[in-house]
Amino acid sequence: MAEQLDDDFQTAFWNAKRTMVEASEAAFRRYGVRAGQQHILRVLWRQDCQSPGQIARRLGLATPTVTKMTSRMEAAGIVERRPHATDRRLVRVCLTQRGVELQAVIDQEMRAMTESALRTLGPHERRQLVRFLHEVHQNLASYPALTAAPGASDTALQPVKPDGGGQAWNSGSVS
Repeated sequence: MAEQLDDDFQTAFWNAKRTMVEASEAAFRRYGVRAGQQHILRVLWRQDCQSPGQIARRLGLATPTVTKMTSRMEAAGIVERRPHATDRRLVRVCLTQRGVELQAVIDQEMRAMTESALRTLGPHERRQLVRFLHEVHQNLASYPALTAAPGASDTALQPVKPDGGGQAWNSGSVS
């Protein structure tokens, strides 16, 4: 019974996440925004001209992830990089006029998508779902595989090499 519950949760969560990404791609593509970039835009709409590190901290992402995403956004004319006023080593990500103008349509798309996703739930159930998702996030944040030191293993099984060779990495170096 427990295995079935695990499988049902994993499958349901995966399907919901995948469909949310697909819906986001479809909704935002016509505005030149890729799925996930709306979250960076929301951070910048609240406070423009932030460093990639500041954006990353606000979203719980790695700075290189934000750097890559904002590079694509810059190529699309949504944001621009500007040098920091007092420290030339730092860069700030700032909205272009186009990025500012996208706020109304992206907010509208996000509301419409949320309404579509939650249309069968009442107000109380919607609040519960959001609370439960926050709890799942918090629970997984302490998952041992996320918090273990690189190379640490608590089982006799070893991960296989990413090249698909099927052989386990030995605990030393990878050839």
